Amino acid sequence: MAKEISSNDLCNVLETMLESGLKALRSAKGLDGRLEANRKAAGKRSNMLLVSDILREAGEPLHINEILDRVQKRHGVKLRRESIVSAMTKKVLDGHTFRRTGRNEFALLDQEEDD
Repeated sequence: MAKEISSNDLCNVLETMLESGLKALRSAKGLDGRLEANRKAAGKRSNMLLVSDILREAGEPLHINEILDRVQKRHGVKLRRESIVSAMTKKVLDGHTFRRTGRNEFALLDQEEDD
């Protein structure tokens, strides 16, 4: 005689199947290795260093949205906008690393100002 399966057991089986399917899909798309490698490499550096690198490479002031887009494209890391703006603003107020050039626009402190 067949044993009745509880709804909890069924949910556990479905969850396991979906997790396996998602893992296989990410693997097939090549996302697991590439993004994970970028995250690990970026993880060795602070968020402020990543932002500094982006601004140094740009050589000009950038809006926070552009900074975040470039960090994500280059390092595969999605930074939280509010946290980064807060951290950068603290550095601006302390006179370290960054200067504000406009509304939510930043440059490196050591980059030339265009007057």
